[in-house]
Amino acid sequence: MKATAIAHPIQGLVKYHGMRDPELRLPYHDSISLCTAPSHTKTTVAFEPDREADRYVVDGEPVTGRGAERIASVIDHVRQRAGRTERVRLRSENSFPTNVGFGSSASGFAAAATALAEAAGLELTRPEVSAIARRGSASAARAVTGGVSQLYAGLNDRDCRSERLPAEETLETDLRVVAALVPAYKETEQAHEEAAASHMFESRLAHVHEQIATARDALRAGDFGRVFELAEHDSLSLAATTMTGPSGWVYWQPRTIEIFNTVRALREEGRPVYFSVDTGASVYVNTTAEHVDRVEEAVADCGAETRVWELGGPARIVDDGLF
Repeated sequence: MKATAIAHPIQGLVKYHGMRDPELRLPYHDSISLCTAPSHTKTTVAFEPDREADRYVVDGEPVTGRGAERIASVIDHVRQRAGRTERVRLRSENSFPTNVGFGSSASGFAAAATALAEAAGLELTRPEVSAIARRGSASAARAVTGGVSQLYAGLNDRDCRSERLPAEETLETDLRVVAALVPAYKETEQAHEEAAASHMFESRLAHVHEQIATARDALRAGDFGRVFELAEHDSLSLAATTMTGPSGWVYWQPRTIEIFNTVRALREEGRPVYFSVDTGASVYVNTTAEHVDRVEEAVADCGAETRVWELGGPARIVDDGLF
């Protein structure tokens, strides 16, 4: 009746934008991402018969409002599926900055869904758990399966789930991600709600299927440059769609642009380095183990707090709980 799980956040390579069904969080199109480690979310959940109401605490703060509603959508689905009625206690802690564009909702809901399925006694595959996590965040589905994963678009849980993709071993072992923190407020959920209203949304849909096919082919071949050049261009496409929605969200800050320019200057030196951003001002700078020290130094010179991450694995059950 109690379980603890760890999951890693994600960096989008070909990102989803907009939701066909905001309640079930069914995206309009497929997406591909990679997990970043050792950054992680740890979540402990327990079904407690004597508890009168569910309680959620994240990073020491009680969760209320829309955040609580999203957690409840995952818990209620697990309760229904497992035939349980007990209230749930959930505590979650992150090892990295949250709500700044580093995929904390993905790792948070992936860890929660994995722990809930275990505590409820459900015997599920990771793709099946990914469909549960998706109810909290579509990106969380990919954090469940880990590594480099693809979330398939669909109209039900059997179709709209994630699977891990094969990637050349050299890509898995040699990748280094310099995470550049640029703190700024972001509103991811509203951006997804508005995506389809952008006049650029249909253009994005028209080319995203080719992007997915290209990414899969490059990953299979271990073609570092092609994988992350694609991620860089997809980041620009995502931002263009977001900025042309009704609210005109502009997430980037001056420091974000400075990092972009620094990355391009490093590339002119002949270094394999590419930027990527999800929804937010913070930047992922993708490079290799050989060049990471020089790249991190250059990014830090832009005034950004940096961390170096590697490819992370799937969500998993662990023994040391938070309560």
